[in-house]
Order: sequence, then C-alpha cells, then structure tokens
Amino acid sequence: MKNYKPPYTITSKMLSLSTSIGEALTKLEYEENRIITPRLRKKNRIKTIAGTLEIEGNFIGEEKITAMIEGKRVLGRYEEILEVEGVIEAYKSFENYHYDHLEDLLNAHKMLMKGILRTAGNFRNVNVGVGNHEGVSHVAPPHGVVPQLMEQLFEWLKTSDEHLLIKSCVFHYEFEFIHPFSDGNGRIGRLWQSVILYHWRKVFSAVPTESIIREHQDAYYKALEEAGSMGESTPFVEFMLEVILETVQKVGNKVGNRVGNLLSDNQENILELIRKNPKISAQKLSESIGISKRKTEENIAKLKQMELLQRVGGTRGHWEVNDGD
Repeated sequence: MKNYKPPYTITSKMLSLSTSIGEALTKLEYEENRIITPRLRKKNRIKTIAGTLEIEGNFIGEEKITAMIEGKRVLGRYEEILEVEGVIEAYKSFENYHYDHLEDLLNAHKMLMKGILRTAGNFRNVNVGVGNHEGVSHVAPPHGVVPQLMEQLFEWLKTSDEHLLIKSCVFHYEFEFIHPFSDGNGRIGRLWQSVILYHWRKVFSAVPTESIIREHQDAYYKALEEAGSMGESTPFVEFMLEVILETVQKVGNKVGNRVGNLLSDNQENILELIRKNPKISAQKLSESIGISKRKTEENIAKLKQMELLQRVGGTRGHWEVNDGD
C-alpha cells in the first residue's frame, strides 16, 4: 500500500504556475498580519461557503450565510438551510483538521451532511455514476473497494515527497474519482484541498479558492472529465493551479490597493469622525471637515473600495470602520 502513487505527470506548466503561486503568496504574507484582518478572513470564509454551495446548486447567498453564522434565523427551504448549516459547521474546524488523517475527513463529512444523509461520515455502500448534462460521465469504483482506495490515497498523502501544492490538486481529483460518499463529495473534496493548502501556508485560511472555482465551474467539470479520459489527474492539476494563482492574486490585489493608497488628511478625518459617530451624515461630515458634500462622498466611495469603511443596515443604518480588530 505504501508504494501506491496516483497517476499524474509533472509538466512545465505546473512548475511555472507553482513558482508564480509561491511569489504571489510571499507578497501576500508580507502584509498578512497588518492587512488580512479578522473581518477580511470572515468575509472570505463566507465567499468560500457561498461558492462551494453554489457549485452544488444552492444559491442561498452571502447575506443569508452571514446571518446564519451570526446565529440569526433566515428563510429558505429546509434542505437548503441544512446544507448551509452543514458547510458552516464543517468549515468551523478548518484550522484544526489534520490533512493526512482519514478520520478527520470522515468527521468533516459527518458535520457537512448532518440531517441530510443517514450515512453521514461513512463511505457509500452502493455503486454510483457521476453525471453531467449529457448523462453519466464517470462510473465510480465499486463500493466494496472504497475503504481500501481511501486508505491508499491517505497513505500517499502522508508519505509522498511531492510538494503539498501539487498534492492538494492530485488529492482533489483522486477523491472525486473515488467518489467515496453517497452525497457531498464535491464539497468535501474542495474543503480538503483547502485544508492541505492551509497546512502548506497558513494564509490560505483567508484565500477563498472555492469561490473562484465557482466562477470557472464549467472549466472545473471539464478538467475533471479530461483527467478521467486521460487516466491521470494532470489536466485537472494544471487547472487547479491556475485557480489557486488567480485566487491568491485577487486577494493580493485587494491588499495591495489598501497598502499602496495612503490615506489623505480628509479620508483620515472622515474615518475619525465616523468612529465617534457611526450615524453621521455626509452633509455633517462635509461641514465638519470643511469640504464639499460631493468631495466627501467621493472620499467615502474610495474608503469603501479600499474596504476600510462599510455601510451596515442599508441607507438608514450606520457606518463601520474596519480597523482590523
């Protein structure tokens, strides 16, 4: 079992993408402690949850997910709500999972599918085919061999000298190929790749890879099918490395915008006045600072774009300053 190695080929494209990802992460990590605040981590976790759910056809949306995380009741179909609750619960333990422990993955599935699947946390005991719009695109291995295949996959994950970045992509494909559960395979596969990436670089706790997969959903399934036709995960690994690079760059661009744009005196004054009075109007701000209302609104728009300021509760709500707490 220790000699098992999933079939894939390291390509020049993979090496180039891996180098670019490493460089982008280094830039991101340089400002991580100052810029990647708990607020940004929460926002990106919500994007992650929404993205992975939308891939499976649950479009409850970020606003309701945020409300549920905050313990509020929301309206929705019973199963839809259960799915959201399950994903929220599974991601709560994100930083505590051991990426190479099969038991942790089973526990994650149990949390994910609680109330939805009677066999939550257990491998499927039926044979399944994975379908697309044209019919069955992949017949998964017989249920009787699933435990052995999963043990082999985790043994490889634990003992292989391959880089964790590559491992995460190969694992994701092999997991979907085995399709070990009756339901929830996509959500767990995406979660576990992120868990592996987190054990490589901690900044991945704030990198919403799942939401970028959602943006390229058709290409995601196409890459899975291409890998299946080829008999190895190579095209899927290349695709996922592109997704990871795009995700890291998007987070990095937001960080760069905030670092690179030093605040003007007027913007600093606006933030200070709002800290003292979160319900202050644009008119009152302009009078207090001594600039026109139009100029005040332009500065507010800039601060919102830089994610230093946000409106809570709609137009009649109040302002919130993101001080990184």
